[in-house]
Amino acid sequence: MSRTEEAGGDPGAEHDGSTGARFTALLEDDAEDLYDAAPCGFLSTLMDGTIAKINTTLLDWLGLRRQDVVGRMLFTDLLTVGGKLYHETHFAPLLRMRGEISGIALELRTSAGERLPVLVSSVLKHSGDGEPLLARTTVFDASDRRAYEEELLRRQQAADRAREEAEADRRQAEADRARLTDALAVLQRSLLPDVLPAVPGLETATYYHTASPVQVGGDFYDLFALDGSRWAFFLGDVCGKGPQAAAFTSLTRYTLRAAVLHDPDPVAALTTLNTVLHEHGAGTEPRYCTVVFGVLEPDPATGRVTVRLASGGHPPALVLRADGGAEYLRTPGGMLVGILPEARFVTAEVTLEPGDTLLLYTDGLTEARTGPERRLYGEEALHAFATARAPAPPATLIAALTGLLDSFGTGLDDDTALLALGPPAR
Repeated sequence: MSRTEEAGGDPGAEHDGSTGARFTALLEDDAEDLYDAAPCGFLSTLMDGTIAKINTTLLDWLGLRRQDVVGRMLFTDLLTVGGKLYHETHFAPLLRMRGEISGIALELRTSAGERLPVLVSSVLKHSGDGEPLLARTTVFDASDRRAYEEELLRRQQAADRAREEAEADRRQAEADRARLTDALAVLQRSLLPDVLPAVPGLETATYYHTASPVQVGGDFYDLFALDGSRWAFFLGDVCGKGPQAAAFTSLTRYTLRAAVLHDPDPVAALTTLNTVLHEHGAGTEPRYCTVVFGVLEPDPATGRVTVRLASGGHPPALVLRADGGAEYLRTPGGMLVGILPEARFVTAEVTLEPGDTLLLYTDGLTEARTGPERRLYGEEALHAFATARAPAPPATLIAALTGLLDSFGTGLDDDTALLALGPPAR
């Protein structure tokens, strides 16, 4: 007989009592603590994207402080450049249309500049009259899933290389490859101006890095006269590679050249381009591009150059000042060109003093991978690089950036176009 039975007690009473006590304690757990210390990230955002609430788990993942985030940052500020583009063109429109969206793969950017792959689900909270008030978002860490996918990709690439090396007719294949490379190089050159025209009171320099000799890239740029006192310029990047991307690039360049003849306003030019590209891709695989389009107006009397530009989803231009500073000319909210029937474009204006330089670039530069850990180079590193070399005339700046691109080695896996311009120092 047990001691409990000897005492005249029920042998199951003590077990039931302890279980009930634990269950009661669980029900009394602080709901706010459950939210804040959950094993996944939570945040709530206003309809303009401003973060109104965020839990400690997500802050710890990103290495951020609550006081620096709540009310001060947008949800898109937490995303990588590619994530921002996808959010504006897919995630946000679908969420508004459906009221909820789940399991979307995005990448967050930590305070250390690293990428954090995540799966995101959001749901809209509505008022009594049906107006959306805020978005509640759940974030799951997908690092293990990304590592698994990358391992599968590496294995597939290794298998492909093995099959290529086993081909019996390797000599003939190499000869065909050489001929193809020559043909594609000719095609690539046809998509870019041979030389930029001489602009009175302006210095210019360009560079184009081709990531692969057997793929036609989609980066492009141009500079041409509008009238006796104004000049137009643009730089952009179309999605995809190969012959179809080349045809799309050609359509983009000549559409912009034709559009500005009717209306030199940068927003009007991008709006015309958006209409043409969207109609061109109707019923086929969607094609789109990012682009910066601007108009230059040099002032011979002062040596200054007024620049008015509009951006469609493109990385921000960078201005190197003659006094040694550097600043981004940001155009937040500009949408991708060609993916939607109507798109919003954002303008900016800057005056270049003698000795200032305006730099335009494609995302191959900022999305390059550096070091043994292959970290994202990013906008902050580019700003520091430019600041350390300011002031720098266009040719000097492009030469320095060319060396930087060469130093990336295999970490530079995308085509990169650079265009620098500015009035000479007096």
